[in-house]
Amino acid sequence: MTATIPGTTLTGEMLIAGTAVRGNGQEVRAFDPAAGRPLEPVYQHGDSSHVDAACAAAADAFATYRASTSEQRAQFLETIAANIEAISETLIARTVAESGLPQARITGEVGRTTGQLRLFASVLREGSWNGARIDTAQPDRTPLPRPDLRQRFIPLGPVAVFSASNFPLAFSVAGGDTASALAAGCPVVVKGHDAHPGTSELVARAIADAVVSCGLPAGTFSLLFGSGPDLGIALVTDPRIKAVGFTGSRSGGTALVAAAAARPEPIPVYAEMSSINPVFLLDGALDTRGAELGTAFVASLTMGSGQFCTNPGLVIAVDSPGLTNFVAAASQALTKSPATPMLTPNIARSYASGVESLTKAAELISRGEPGTSETSCHAALFTTDAQSFLASEDLQAEVFGSSSLIVRCADADELRAVAQGIEGQLTATVHADDSDLEEAGKLLPLLELKAGRILFGGWPTGVEVCHAMVHGGPFPATSDSRTTSVGSLAIERYLRPVCYQDVPKSLLPSAVADGNPDHLWRRIDGALSQD
Repeated sequence: MTATIPGTTLTGEMLIAGTAVRGNGQEVRAFDPAAGRPLEPVYQHGDSSHVDAACAAAADAFATYRASTSEQRAQFLETIAANIEAISETLIARTVAESGLPQARITGEVGRTTGQLRLFASVLREGSWNGARIDTAQPDRTPLPRPDLRQRFIPLGPVAVFSASNFPLAFSVAGGDTASALAAGCPVVVKGHDAHPGTSELVARAIADAVVSCGLPAGTFSLLFGSGPDLGIALVTDPRIKAVGFTGSRSGGTALVAAAAARPEPIPVYAEMSSINPVFLLDGALDTRGAELGTAFVASLTMGSGQFCTNPGLVIAVDSPGLTNFVAAASQALTKSPATPMLTPNIARSYASGVESLTKAAELISRGEPGTSETSCHAALFTTDAQSFLASEDLQAEVFGSSSLIVRCADADELRAVAQGIEGQLTATVHADDSDLEEAGKLLPLLELKAGRILFGGWPTGVEVCHAMVHGGPFPATSDSRTTSVGSLAIERYLRPVCYQDVPKSLLPSAVADGNPDHLWRRIDGALSQD
């Protein structure tokens, strides 16, 4: 799509249905963690009146937006992507300043964000998201005739999206939650993150401009800023909101789940929350390349100051000379790891507190280079035995940052006991050689019950945006393990099935109409067909 050039001058305002609105609550400035200084302009939190306005606009837009064609929504998503690319120079500079993340990382995140939008555009054009099924009438069936039955998916309604701190673009205003909800036909109200308000405003203006240029109702998109109790809970409990996408802490996610469940009309909350992403090192792999694995592990652990939801926060292995080599190499690599800035002073303080708690419960074996700023991440590596790990909830708690715990097991049975004892995870990684495959075969069924993505080899800190990806997992990794927040399957979070029984043919939606006007693959009497 051809991009227009959205505004790139920051005003410090929210956007409600395309209209710039200044908040009336707490003042918020972005903070440059690398330079250690606040950034202009000043933003202000909104309140329940702003939630009401945004939700009313979204509800007004829903009928028109859900009736838009797949092609219209695909072009809308592509226009957003093109608009983001048109302001990429300004956007990257502001995001680097607000996050302290390197320019190369943010440049890549721009590409991931626009790639997600275009992925969902392709999903819309391909059409299987409709879930079209037809069971033809059998008037002569005995003892009772079968009616004509047809099924398709329809959008749930307006969706509230909560931006993440650690991915200011890909899991933020135009991130996967927003892209999948818009693809499904749901207007979106985003709660921007206080850590990157300028980035959020720039992207919001790119989306609002696309709304106008694509001729869509203004309430299709809004951006709000505010605190959890004052604005976040009000947003989740507004009766016009029909689903929630969230990426953040376990405490934040569970609070939203509880609020949504307590509504007169409960709604689904798709919350990505807490994961320590265990890495299992099997004997053969350790024997042949323990030191190599130790060095590679530290590179994954310290990437981006460890501020990834898939950061390898737990390593599990049977005690052996190979594990000793792994620990020695990892410890040596970590001592040379420079202190890097974390996203915000609050995140840095929370990380330091988590490391202090681990120091009381496990053995500290290595630290990275110390930093001098209030946002510095001082990497840490700990070890403990399997029995101590299984007996301690504290040792399973996520420490968001470059900290990891090595669990030494007495034998393979104890290693599998640890696998059974861990909480739900986004990922589980296995390093195995051919000699380990029998043991890996015993471990794999356990990990299927614990994680949304299982890796053999490699490290979990990269999440491919594609059709087969699952970025989810059993609680507390997410609040609903049946879905994913990354990949094309995410569109299904914001859809629900409707069955049409003996509906007059002139009233049938095109996805399930006779003659297949949309040229979809449909399941007819149980068999896939394009007829």
